[in-house]
Amino acid sequence: MKPFLTLAQARTPEGAELTLHSHDSEFYIRVNRQPLMGTNASESEKVLAELACSRLRQHTAPRVLIGGLGLGFSLRRVLECVGPESHVQVAELLPEVVAWNREFLTTVNGLLLDDPRVEISVMDVFQILAQAPTGHYDAILLDVDNGPIAMVKEGNGRLYQAQGLATISRVLKPGGRVTFWSASQDSAFARRLAKAGFKVEIVGCKAYPQAKKKTHTIFVGDRS
Repeated sequence: MKPFLTLAQARTPEGAELTLHSHDSEFYIRVNRQPLMGTNASESEKVLAELACSRLRQHTAPRVLIGGLGLGFSLRRVLECVGPESHVQVAELLPEVVAWNREFLTTVNGLLLDDPRVEISVMDVFQILAQAPTGHYDAILLDVDNGPIAMVKEGNGRLYQAQGLATISRVLKPGGRVTFWSASQDSAFARRLAKAGFKVEIVGCKAYPQAKKKTHTIFVGDRS
């Protein structure tokens, strides 16, 4: 059996240890030694992108914002769903994660960072949302932390509160859509999303295609 290798490590602004690992042909990211994501369980990240982009096929040049690069699976699916004139902005807080994609993950999704449709912004996605013009984005995907329950950065929780949801609503075009990835169900968050004026759909999805249970959740919010 091949060994479980540590390829790189970094620290979040709050001091959490983020590590990149490989085993056989798979890659994994852990935070404080706890599993965060892996190439062997990327199905829900693809569903996140598919749901966000389902209305964009008739748009010639949509603007899409992805919060969280991770292993790049949501980015890959977005690029498969949108046309050649699209602009896909990826917000990734940690420059090390961007560097890992370029150095270690070129065989996974790292080469997508050089797609001419892609803009990589190394900054907090909340800051990008706060600075964006009104009605700027057609779709927003948020795969930040572990969903409404923060695991990597405590400040990520503000995206899921009233202030963050109001900001998301402001920067979405009328009829625009936001999708949130979550490791678990969260009825309180669904209620907050509806209270913020979104039409809400909750979609359960599998971590990998052969899984028997739908263990992850995608919250879909449509701006009226």
